[in-house]
Amino acid sequence: MTPSLLPDSIRLGPVRLRVADRRRSGEWLARVLGLSLLGETGGHEVWGGRDGTPLVELREHPGARPIPQGGRPGIYHYAILLPNRAELGGFLAHLDAHGIEHADSDHLVSEAIYLVDPDGITVEVYADRPRERWARQGDDLVLTSLPLDHPGLLAAGAAARWLGLPAGTRMGHLHLHVGDLGEAERFYVDGLGFAITTRAFRGALFISAAGYHHHVGLNIWAALRAPAGPDDAGLDEWTLVVPDGPARDALALRLEGLGIASTNTTDAIVASDPWGIPVRVTGA
Repeated sequence: MTPSLLPDSIRLGPVRLRVADRRRSGEWLARVLGLSLLGETGGHEVWGGRDGTPLVELREHPGARPIPQGGRPGIYHYAILLPNRAELGGFLAHLDAHGIEHADSDHLVSEAIYLVDPDGITVEVYADRPRERWARQGDDLVLTSLPLDHPGLLAAGAAARWLGLPAGTRMGHLHLHVGDLGEAERFYVDGLGFAITTRAFRGALFISAAGYHHHVGLNIWAALRAPAGPDDAGLDEWTLVVPDGPARDALALRLEGLGIASTNTTDAIVASDPWGIPVRVTGA
């Protein structure tokens, strides 16, 4: 794997979503995912876990069109990372107890549960396996989709009563539909500075910093469709936190060198990929 141009200290901040009905979406976040309303900023509701970590921001756009089946260039899913397997097992028991429809998968590096919100936005809730158990084939990290061990996961969570997202929950990764993997690599790898973790997954590219399996997934599975527009439900922007000031400066210079427009303020760098998906790079 090529080294990341980003420091190991990076993390993902909250995702900002465009939804048709903020009350409906908030109720779903609370009932299904166990998020709590933390407040409001700039017309956005901020939702997070019990420890107050912001994870999701909602901006209401009445009449926003839901994401169609199969998606469109824009968000594929955002992924909330639980601190351990027991908490994921408790979450699965919560879904089963309330008859909440979901899909799931064993990705080898992680175990994941997938849900779809009222606007058609997919949410992944997952727990990582220990890094020493991640496998490689050459330069590629091995990621796949296998059936999830439901009984084993429920047994692991038997003592973890679900009371909402636990302390230590964070935004784990983001997966995007894009139009072209080469153009995506130019923006996300050459520009933002992520490293490629695997090219082996058909029609997709997975990238990260700090040796993680992926902070961002990119795929061309909806490439023939028009990108999400301002009247479509979806992603307003996502947040990349780069605490190191010189690393942020270097990122801005990389974007400039590639001819990628960005807006630089005292506290953020904002740039959009070729499909209009904005990222906000902040220091905290």
